[in-house]
Amino acid sequence: MKQKPVHEAMQEFLDGQVILIDKPLRWTSFDAVKKIRILTGVSKVGHAGTLDPLATGLLIICTGRFTKKINEYMGMEKEYTGSFTIGATTPTFDLESEPADFKEINHLTEADLQQAAQSLTGEILQTPPIHSAIKKDGKPVYLLARKGHEVKLEPRKITISAFDITKIELPVIEFKVVCSTGTYIRSLASDFGKILGAGAYLSSLRRTRIGSFSVNDAMLPLQFEERINKMKQASEGQANA
Repeated sequence: MKQKPVHEAMQEFLDGQVILIDKPLRWTSFDAVKKIRILTGVSKVGHAGTLDPLATGLLIICTGRFTKKINEYMGMEKEYTGSFTIGATTPTFDLESEPADFKEINHLTEADLQQAAQSLTGEILQTPPIHSAIKKDGKPVYLLARKGHEVKLEPRKITISAFDITKIELPVIEFKVVCSTGTYIRSLASDFGKILGAGAYLSSLRRTRIGSFSVNDAMLPLQFEERINKMKQASEGQANA
């Protein structure tokens, strides 16, 4: 893609910047990248780690020469907060599909929940969800899964450094997880439910940290747009002075 001339105030983004975006609910990660391309006029833009549409939180977006750092950022430790709903499952392990296979959960105690979390802490094997963007034979597996094709993915070694249950109001539990790259919190929810024998799915998710980058330092897309407009207005004001 050939880079078109950019607005004078956007040169820093053409040279290379790291932008921290707080991705809104139902936006795709590509929606955020596209928004930044349009606002800055820079064609070379990419993100360092996909967030599902139903997740919110930190998205690292790189422009210009800083896109070379994407793999470095993708490999960093990540922190998430969110909630699991216990007592049912979904095909996608989250609310992209309808809950089914409801089970009784009244017998579950706080000790049961804490023990399940403890058993999923440390270095574990995790099978990615078949409704994910992982490619098999050159195609994302979620496309095959949607067509009803059988998809078999091999377990991967990941590290859950911390899995803390922060609130219990059954059927919902809230959590904070610190994990290695390649971890699927949706799969963690499914595995958590299997250990309990009651099923579980991911009902909300927010990425709060990637390495030393915090969502507290991130901007919503609208805030970034306001910043860009101010930069362009300031530049045009100086030019007309």
